[in-house]
Amino acid sequence: MPSSSVTSVLAGLSAGVILVDEGRKIVFANPAAQERFGVELAGQDLVRAVRHPDCLQALEAVLERGGSAEATIVLQTPQRVTLQVSVAGVEPDETSGARAAICFEDISHVVAAEHMRSDFVANVSHELRSPLTSLSGFVETLKGAAKDDEAARARFLDLMEGEAQRMNRLIGDLLSLSRVEANERVRPMDRIDVVAVLRRVINVLEGQADTAEGSIRLDVPGELPPVLGDEDQLMQVFRNLIENGLKYGAAGGVVTVSAALLQGAAGHDGAVLSVSVRDEGEGIAAHHIPRLTERFYRVDPGRSRDKGGTGLGLAIVKHIVHRHRGRLQISSEPGSGSTFTVKLPVADGASPR
Repeated sequence: MPSSSVTSVLAGLSAGVILVDEGRKIVFANPAAQERFGVELAGQDLVRAVRHPDCLQALEAVLERGGSAEATIVLQTPQRVTLQVSVAGVEPDETSGARAAICFEDISHVVAAEHMRSDFVANVSHELRSPLTSLSGFVETLKGAAKDDEAARARFLDLMEGEAQRMNRLIGDLLSLSRVEANERVRPMDRIDVVAVLRRVINVLEGQADTAEGSIRLDVPGELPPVLGDEDQLMQVFRNLIENGLKYGAAGGVVTVSAALLQGAAGHDGAVLSVSVRDEGEGIAAHHIPRLTERFYRVDPGRSRDKGGTGLGLAIVKHIVHRHRGRLQISSEPGSGSTFTVKLPVADGASPR
């Protein structure tokens, strides 16, 4: 066993540390390593605790030649975990026999962030490539076969305008998502009348409701307390949800927007304002619901693009609701429509007005 001062230092580390002797026998493991690999480590061969060949090869290299070595290993116990392994030789300790120190640092969050970044870039590239390819094809056609065809030129120009608008919506949503994420940790502090926000959004969307052959019904009590929030962002949340209800609801159906005061809700200490947007559409299968707020996730990609969706709307909603310290809940069954509910904490000291 190493000296008490050394063990005290190693015990305070969040990374797992194991000391082994020249025969790979474990002579010490700090609490983080015991939590990762088991509490009965002392006296065991390292291979019984860590069965990854890259880790063992790095250790063998250090025991044979000294110096240090590194490896990255992935464990599946029970969840997938990525560990950065650093092995370093230590001065021979006559008391403990320690010859090498192995440090295990959990870098799963770094790997996950890198995968998310890579996927995001790939998705953005794909979403932009499709309309750009279409635009290039239309331009080539207009310069060639349709050069002197007035009817074809008018039709292609309309199609080009639609593709340009699609790219503009995508870029707008990307910028909006970036702004929301940048400020997500800073809670907005303005006192907002949510019912007034809902009325404004519905007034703006009434023309769209006519186009979609649907209607919007607002169902709220006469008085509700304010919430702390950002009015523009809350308008964006409810506009996105109501627009989705109009786009994907049944033709001629009703999108019902309701609000109520709840004295308690899961995840909240006090009263919350609950706003639900329900459509009369086809509904969503259960396996899709947990992924609906992922960037670029679509239940029906073709239909979403035809409706002008960018695949970012619900991701923006999720981040805005999180910034407001609220919760987004989604419930749906195939054939029974869908309900999106936003729960926001009521402003301290507020009461219905």
